[in-house]
Parts: sequence; structure tokens; C-alpha cells
Amino acid sequence: MGDAIAMYAAGEADANLYYATRFLTPDPYVFVQAGGRRMMAVGDLELGRARKQATVDEVIALGARPPAADETIAAILRKRRARRVVVPSSFPVGLADALRKRGVKVEPKAGVFWEARQVKTPAEVRAIEAAQRAVEEAVEAAIGVLRRARVRGSRLAHRGAIVTSESLRRTIDVALMERGCVSHGTIVACGDDGCDPHLKGSGPIAPGRTIIMDVFPQSNETRYFADMTRTVVKGKASPAVRKLYRAVQDAQEFGISRVRAGADGAAVHREIQEFLKTAGWRTGPRRGRMEGFFHGTGHGVGLDIHEAPWVTTRGTALPEGAVVTVEPGLYYFGLGGVRLEDMVLVTRAGCRNLTRYPKFLEV
Repeated sequence: MGDAIAMYAAGEADANLYYATRFLTPDPYVFVQAGGRRMMAVGDLELGRARKQATVDEVIALGARPPAADETIAAILRKRRARRVVVPSSFPVGLADALRKRGVKVEPKAGVFWEARQVKTPAEVRAIEAAQRAVEEAVEAAIGVLRRARVRGSRLAHRGAIVTSESLRRTIDVALMERGCVSHGTIVACGDDGCDPHLKGSGPIAPGRTIIMDVFPQSNETRYFADMTRTVVKGKASPAVRKLYRAVQDAQEFGISRVRAGADGAAVHREIQEFLKTAGWRTGPRRGRMEGFFHGTGHGVGLDIHEAPWVTTRGTALPEGAVVTVEPGLYYFGLGGVRLEDMVLVTRAGCRNLTRYPKFLEV
């Protein structure tokens, strides 16, 4: 971007701002890039820490009683002789209006704000891999509970208690916390619960039914996410479930083989859709609910759990160095759902799978 840039948000809540400054706060602060300099403005409360931690060219002191954000941004732009500023689409509307009243031309940028965020540095890849190892260990903790559980009629018991989606999710989330990660909506969905891909799941886990575990925490230290999904069955899976699982695993392997630098994310998604359709798996509405493969194939992972580039109907070319998921699924009420998800690093020759956890159906 050659134009001046302004952002106003909390570093803990806005990945674009944190990417620019590497400075975390629960409260919003001003960032301006203009005239070849990257600047942030903070009050006395954050001044000392900002000057130690922020990766900017200049930290501007605003004193004990900082002026309004529009006044601060306008003053910095005047000093840099900039009258036009590009802002993220999430920029506060009221602040944009206040800047326009001060004679600043404000232009929101739709889509990806920092293009460079799509291409991960070696350090970023290491951070994502470290979070992924925590995911794998947390999922293994839940699998361990399922392995040790005993079938009690239509339910499972472990250490005298009924195994539920809630108890398995707690096992996963505690394991993540112990490994320096924070859970963001871990999914443990059994049977028909798994047919709604973003339903967290609730109630007792049943033997012989599919159990989807989708785990996507954020590292407390690096702020980077990881993402993995596995589907298992406690006990013996039915022939129909085994067939469903094999179809999803084949589709995922096919999808991973199609990922490479320059590949069109939308085309990869369409190819997986066609792969499953050709194999005889129907997608469409049934009794008012969607069944089959009706979500995107994948998404970028980094400082946000869902970020560019996309492997969906709105996907674009995949750049070398991007980290994306490949996560096809099939969902049929009465049979259950199956989803398998790995993260891969896009390379010139193809991709490198960052996920080490094995795939198996029966526990």
C-alpha cells in the first residue's frame, strides 16, 4: 500500500493491528503508517510497555488524558502531509465520519488488508506447528478417554461418569490450557449433532456413532492458531459409516494432492465437490436441512482461525508460503457426519502437511 494507513482497535481483538505492531492491549489505540514510517499513539498507561514491545518506528506519547482518536490521527496525518487514508473495512464508522469532518479522505479497503499476512515466515510456520502439537496432544487425551471408556447400554462410562460431549470437550480444553493455548469453541459432536458442522455438540456420547472432534485453539504466547478435525467411533463402526469415512479420507487425500503454489482455491474446492459427486455422494437439501458436502474445503490459518487465502467458492490463487486447511466432510442425518482436517504449508512443488496426528476410525 502506498497510501497512508490508519487503524484504531484493540491489539488483543484485531489481528491486522497486532500484525502491524505486535502490541497487545485490551483497549483500542491508534496506528498510522505514512511517509514511510509506522507510528502508534498511546496514553501514559501503555507508553513504557509500547516502547519496549511494539515493532513500529515511533511510539507517540499522548499523555495522561489522550485526545480523541480522530484528533490524534488527523494530527499525525497533517505532520506527514497526508490528506487521504486507507482503513480496514472494520474501521469504526463514527471515527471515519469524524475524520472526514476534519478534511481527511477516508477510504475503506475491502477484502484482505495486509496481503503479506497470507505468506507465513519460517517463524510463523513454527508458531503454527507448535500450536498444532498442542492440538494433537489434546485430541489424544480425549481419544484416551474413549479408549478406556466402557459401554453401558447406549452410553459410555469412564471413571464412574457418563462420557458426554461436554466432558470430552473439557478434557480437550484443559489439555490445551496446560499447553499454553486457549480454546475457541472446541467441537465434540456425536451422531446427528455432527451433521451441523459448527454445532459444538451436547449430551452423552453413544457407542457405534460418529464423533467429530474439531479443535482450533490460539497460542497464548504467539497468538497463532492451529486447526485439526478427526472423526472416530467408539467400538465397531457399521459398514455404512466405514464407507462414509473412506470417501471423506479419499477426498481429503485428493484435495491435498491438488494444493500447490498458484493453484486456484476455488478450483480445488470444485474438484473435491466433483470427486465426491462422482463417487455417488449426494449433496443437497433433505427435509429442510442440507446433507452431503455443503461447506468450503479450507481456509487460511494464522493470527485468525479463518483468514485468506480461501479454498472455497470465493477462493483465489494460493501463494507459496500460505498455511491452509483441507477439510472435506459428508453429513447424513441418521448415519452421522465425517470430517477430516489437516493444515498444509503451500509450496512450489505441492504442499507440506503440518499435521502429524494419524487418521483412524474405530477406537
